[in-house]
Amino acid sequence: MEHNLRMNSGDYTYIWQASDWPNWHYDLAALAGSMAEASRAQGLLMGRLADVGMALRDQASLAALTEDVVKTSEIEGEIVSVDSVRSSIARRLGVDIGALVPADRHVEGVVEMVMDATVNCMALVTQERLFGWHAALFPTGYSGLAQINVGAWRDDGSGPMQVVSGPIGRQRVHFEAPPAENLNIETERFVDWINGSSNESPLIKAGLAHLWFVTLHPFDDGNGRIARAIGDLLLARADGSPQRFYSLSAQIQRQRKVYYEILERTQKGAMDVTEWLAWFLDTLHQAVNQAQLTLDAVLIKTRFWQHWATTPLNERQVKLLNRLLDGFDGKLTSSKWAAIAKCSPDTALRDINDLLVRGILLKTDAGGRSTSYELNNPGRTELS
Repeated sequence: MEHNLRMNSGDYTYIWQASDWPNWHYDLAALAGSMAEASRAQGLLMGRLADVGMALRDQASLAALTEDVVKTSEIEGEIVSVDSVRSSIARRLGVDIGALVPADRHVEGVVEMVMDATVNCMALVTQERLFGWHAALFPTGYSGLAQINVGAWRDDGSGPMQVVSGPIGRQRVHFEAPPAENLNIETERFVDWINGSSNESPLIKAGLAHLWFVTLHPFDDGNGRIARAIGDLLLARADGSPQRFYSLSAQIQRQRKVYYEILERTQKGAMDVTEWLAWFLDTLHQAVNQAQLTLDAVLIKTRFWQHWATTPLNERQVKLLNRLLDGFDGKLTSSKWAAIAKCSPDTALRDINDLLVRGILLKTDAGGRSTSYELNNPGRTELS
């Protein structure tokens, strides 16, 4: 397999060693259908958002950005608190979500990067700006237990930059990045291309930028997250809107294994990157379709609260109803209510019975030892 790839791509192992690097080429005719479908999906979403009013657009944007920050970290195997991310973004967007969760320094850094990439999408991408994003991702100067160069290109002090997997001694090298001594020239060329006007379609440019940056792998760590932020920045430019309503990172996380496989295949292939771009456009299309479902959920929640706006409810009831609206795992029982609301079983039952009388909750049909409850949601029928 490896031998085959080398034959396909001349006498080299990795794409950056090609004689025509970084002269990307691709079959535009083969990509035309995927580009048209992704653009059409974006148009449908933006058209729908134009009709819903500013407050709902803010809620939809908050949902998309929250997912983007959480999932771009998850791709790298890092789990961050959804509530902390949501609070941090809401604070920056000026969206009222009730009580805010205390800031977490690591979360704040990822949020800062993603927000800067999208809200300031028209600003030039510079070396200093990329260094700032990197410093925000690693506020302590450490990645796990390892001290890393922060806000500076890697120096390859401990050997070439490689992407490896498997146990020590039997590690498999998936990719090796260009040597550190080439990085000043390589990154300058990359940044000039991003800021310059080019003939590529904006969506193609976003896909190429993601691949190009990951291939340079210029930092000790955080390269994947920064590559996806650069992709988001170019997609925001393509949309002509700094407000984000879909998350490419969330879609990549759903297909994480395929993402790594196609990256590796592309980085060991020739300079024709049609296959990578087709995958990127298809993933973008799916991300936009997924955003339609997120928007459905935002509309359902908003209409629910509009419908019950004049009904006096206590804090526990508001908290649990929001939980149900956000997609409750499993069945809601009085014992789960008591656990989540941190109250006694009697209080939980009183809360629930009050909502049953008002018609906000319904008992589910399924019998059994423990009765469960669901929302009587007017917003859902209006939506369909």
